[in-house]
Amino acid sequence: MPAKKTIALLFGGRSAEHEVSILSAAAVFDQLDRSRYDVVCLYIARDGRWKQVVSPRTPLSRLRRGPFRPFLPWQAGAVHPLRADLYFPVLHGPYGEDGTIQGLLEMADVPYVGPGVLASAAGMDKDVMKQLFQARGLLVSPWIVVREPEWRMDRAAVLRRVRASFKPPYFVKPANLGSSVGISKVRRHSEAAAALSLALRYDRKVLVERGITGREIECAVLGNDEPTASLPGEVFPANDFYDYRDKYIDGKTRFGIPANLPPDVAAKVRRQAVTAFQACGAEGLSRVDFFLEKGSCDLYVNEINTLPGFTAISMYPKLWGVTGIPYAKLLDRLIRLGFERHRLKKRRTAKS
Repeated sequence: MPAKKTIALLFGGRSAEHEVSILSAAAVFDQLDRSRYDVVCLYIARDGRWKQVVSPRTPLSRLRRGPFRPFLPWQAGAVHPLRADLYFPVLHGPYGEDGTIQGLLEMADVPYVGPGVLASAAGMDKDVMKQLFQARGLLVSPWIVVREPEWRMDRAAVLRRVRASFKPPYFVKPANLGSSVGISKVRRHSEAAAALSLALRYDRKVLVERGITGREIECAVLGNDEPTASLPGEVFPANDFYDYRDKYIDGKTRFGIPANLPPDVAAKVRRQAVTAFQACGAEGLSRVDFFLEKGSCDLYVNEINTLPGFTAISMYPKLWGVTGIPYAKLLDRLIRLGFERHRLKKRRTAKS
């Protein structure tokens, strides 16, 4: 990339992870090398409208005031048509990490950072994700799915099915959300109804899955056709699990970066992280989370995050930092990967 490029940061969005997205975008904005990139910042309001701003660090009160533009910033008739060489979605959760914004960028035929439509959608839906992992021989925690209509029609039957499937503790979580929003740890069956009601506030499909006692291990993946995995890291939650409040408010959780693991276990984590990445058809980046079960030492894949957090305390950039790629260089790599994928796609299109 010999010429200076214009990078459009997309942040905010319609999901419950709106504020997290702003924090991530601010960190990316600070770390982008201004000798190589001009940066355009696009804030997406909770209602889906778009607005160009100077920085993600613009005070919230000013971010939320108009004027806003149509939600297709490049469409004909826009007051100030957007011009960018590559789009960097720093959006978490639905309408950002689930394939919707990726589909929009594909329709616009522009380069962008991160996985495409299929991987983003599969990685957002924890039920589909687990099925893909199982198909590749990866170990996942047993789970059942509860859908909103069955909960609305017969709560007692759903609760009987949950009790028959799992012994406490188990987890209840929205199928399509991240940052631990809407997740509950159920310690006794009497807590299940409240946990299901909470999760169904965020999604029409909910997972109930067996709790695993053990170590929480995370691994970052980077690449397109030949992805590589970082050194693993470990999360030491301050609470029963690494919840939203501790991730972004209290900050009491500790991390082991890199994780203190035997070499063979660390190598297995890295191999399985790449397998999980490829199972979903991911490109660019992802973070894969594991549980290393106490006693059995079985390695369970918990989930893949196709647009992981980029805040100052986020694991994805920290894991690559200890693996030898500092934050600014990591952004360079991600941008290069976005251009590379778009170039190869255009080449295939030209041949057809």
